[in-house]
Amino acid sequence: MKRKLTAAIGIAGMMVSIAACGGEGGGSDKGGADAKELTVWLTVDAQNNWPELVKAADAAMRKKHPGLKINHEYYGWPDKNAKLDAVLATDKAPDVVEMGNTEMLGYMVNGAFAPLDPAEFDNSAAWLDGLKASVTYEGKTYGVPYYAGGRVANWRKDVAASVGVKAPPKTYEELTAALDKIQKKQGDKFSAWYQPTRDWYAAMSFVYDAGGAIATESGGQWKASLSSPQSLKGLKEFKNVVDSYMHGDKTKDESDRYIVYGQGKSAMIFAAAWEGATAEDPKNDKTGKLKGNLENFVMPGPSGRNMPVFLGGSDLAVPVKSDAQALAAEWINAFAGSSGQKGLMAKGNLPNNKTDLATLKNDPKTAVPATAAESNWFVPMAPGWGQVEKAQILQTMLQSIGTGKKSVEAAAKEADAAIDKVINTK
Repeated sequence: MKRKLTAAIGIAGMMVSIAACGGEGGGSDKGGADAKELTVWLTVDAQNNWPELVKAADAAMRKKHPGLKINHEYYGWPDKNAKLDAVLATDKAPDVVEMGNTEMLGYMVNGAFAPLDPAEFDNSAAWLDGLKASVTYEGKTYGVPYYAGGRVANWRKDVAASVGVKAPPKTYEELTAALDKIQKKQGDKFSAWYQPTRDWYAAMSFVYDAGGAIATESGGQWKASLSSPQSLKGLKEFKNVVDSYMHGDKTKDESDRYIVYGQGKSAMIFAAAWEGATAEDPKNDKTGKLKGNLENFVMPGPSGRNMPVFLGGSDLAVPVKSDAQALAAEWINAFAGSSGQKGLMAKGNLPNNKTDLATLKNDPKTAVPATAAESNWFVPMAPGWGQVEKAQILQTMLQSIGTGKKSVEAAAKEADAAIDKVINTK
């Protein structure tokens, strides 16, 4: 699941002082352990898909704190941040809020969330690396990973079989060999691999697989590194994929990829785990051949290891203005702790930790996304990252590369310069 970063414009001027809230471990004047009321904001995902888990967390809290009143509000992703920004400017902030993991950074930078002690939360030592990064800023923890979603490869078994390939590839060499055969047979109006050029989540997987990075930190300062030899190696392989197998519009992003896939003009995608299933839905499958004919597999990387994937998902945070921070932290652990993770996994989500993730690898239904999620990357946790995303610097670079407007080196150098102008700016 992909969460676009929404820059926390509404709280940019707030600049709440974290120092006034004490250090990690509940040293705040707003500990609120004796509070009688708790307000929890979640998205409609919880309301529609696992309301019983919310009720279980509430019941556990009321058992421990008799008489505690727990209020729930649910919101959709498109309007969530505007509502949150508005309420954070008042004295009536909720006690727990759900955030998309790429949305956390802007709020952490601007002091909107209270620091938490990871030791108070189940499985914190085993949190998935990408999720842990999303709740960490300047060495402190400001949230708890809730659940995750990764990316996998998905292809048409019938198209692969038509060139004599009957099993998903285990190595990148096997993958490209199969795609070469498919492309040759299907012709240049067909995309053996439909890979939108502006899809920076996929492109950066190639960069991180090659040992590169979007940006690196040293001495408290971030510097773009897309022009490093390792990053250039990954970008050149991404361009090779686009040049060799992508015969669609090379100015598009990935927003309608599942729709294009459903039109039957491509054999493979590298996408969020839900996209294959959505493509084969009768309303999207224009071929009438996709149901039961699509297969997920772990994306192999050119490095010889599994391709590192962007790990999307949700986090839970406690606003610094909450008057019940201690109880809020307790509720989060009751909801997203060990028992909650089992419930979330039963609903088809990936858990927030490596221990539970390992159990999913033994089930054929979940083995692919669980294995793929083990190798993951996350965006640079730099104060100006929101500005990088807002300016679509990576997408612009990738379109220039994919369309041939600029060389990989020139486009990467230009992107680095643009990133360096804003990445350290709060």
